[in-house]
Amino acid sequence: MTASAPTFDSAFFRATLGRFPTGVAVITASLPGQAPVGLTVSSFNSVSLEPPLVLFSLSRGSSSMATMQDCDRYVIHVMSHEQLGVSHRFTRGTPAERFANMPLVKAPGGSPRLDLPCAAWFECFNRNRYDEGDHIIFIGEVEHCERSEALPLVYHAGGYDLTPNLQK
Repeated sequence: MTASAPTFDSAFFRATLGRFPTGVAVITASLPGQAPVGLTVSSFNSVSLEPPLVLFSLSRGSSSMATMQDCDRYVIHVMSHEQLGVSHRFTRGTPAERFANMPLVKAPGGSPRLDLPCAAWFECFNRNRYDEGDHIIFIGEVEHCERSEALPLVYHAGGYDLTPNLQK
C-alpha cells in the first residue's frame, strides 16, 4: 500500500505545520582542521531516554550539510528568549560571519560550543542519519548536557514568540 497524493500544496502544508510551536536551536560542529559551522533549526526533538537520543532535520541544500554529515559530534544549543539575535545570525551569511565575535569554547567531547547562557545545550555523538524527503534526519546520542532556568525562544506560525509574556 502507498500513500495517497496530498490534497494541499507546500505553502499550505508549511503554514499548517506552523500551528505547532517549536523551540529554536543553533547547532554547531566542525571537522578537524576546518572552521566551525553553525545553523538555526526549529526541528529539534527528543527520541529516547535510554539511551539518551535526540534528533533534528536539515535541508539537503544546507551549506552546513557536508560538515554535519561527516562530523563525529555536534552541539545543539536551545536558545533562550533573550537570544533572538543569535538565532537570526545563524540563519544567514557565511560561517565566518556567523561566528564573528561569537564567544566559543570546546564542549567536553571537543565540539565547538557557543559560550552563551542558553536555555540548554546538548553535545551529541553523530549516531545515525536518515534520508527522508528533502531533508536528512540526524540522530544524536547525547553525551553531555546542561540547562539553565532561562525561558526558551519559541517559533510559531512563521515567526518568533517571545515567551517572557507567559507566566510560569
